[in-house]
Amino acid sequence: MIRTNVVKLTVLPAFAYREKRKDGGSSVVILRKGASQPGIAGVDKRTGKAIPTANTNNGLYPAEAFEEALKLTYGMPYRKQKSVKIADDMFTEVKEEIPEAEDVVVDSADYQRIVDHYTDKDGRLSYDLINKELIRFAHSSSIVRGMIEDRKSAAKIRDYIVANKFRNIAGNDDLTNGQIDKIVELLDEVSPKGVFKELNAEIRKLLKGTKKA
Repeated sequence: MIRTNVVKLTVLPAFAYREKRKDGGSSVVILRKGASQPGIAGVDKRTGKAIPTANTNNGLYPAEAFEEALKLTYGMPYRKQKSVKIADDMFTEVKEEIPEAEDVVVDSADYQRIVDHYTDKDGRLSYDLINKELIRFAHSSSIVRGMIEDRKSAAKIRDYIVANKFRNIAGNDDLTNGQIDKIVELLDEVSPKGVFKELNAEIRKLLKGTKKA
């Protein structure tokens, strides 16, 4: 399973984490002491809100518990680990598999800086802001112009633009391409149309213009 760190809730005696589903979406899982079944909610890609599954007991797992779980796990990197189990004294020990260092792909601080940079005045992650800034960079960068003139692929041009800007925003020149891909994947979870739809269209437009010239 690919999950975030396990966090302790305050609204009820329980722990929670996020996990990535096979369909590419994400879910919030709450483990409550004494409950035989966990509470599970999908994360709506459009609103970012938790939607409990039909068999989740609303009495045991109220909406405010999922809201807190979403807030506490927001921006956390996913990592590989085995099943999480609650010990008898759930407030002193959570038995979980600790992943190897290479399994932790993205530092949450780097991811959070990028999210904060592109959060609008209403507190929402803005894909419009992301694309506008990246498109401005595409037009101002001499390296991007050279890549367009050399007829590099749209994917390679986009990857250069995104990597350059994200490393700059995170203040971390050591971010690997794999880490940047993971950040994009996390951003894409709440975007039903894809993070870089407008940027991709602009790159294709630039490439088409060069071809005509």
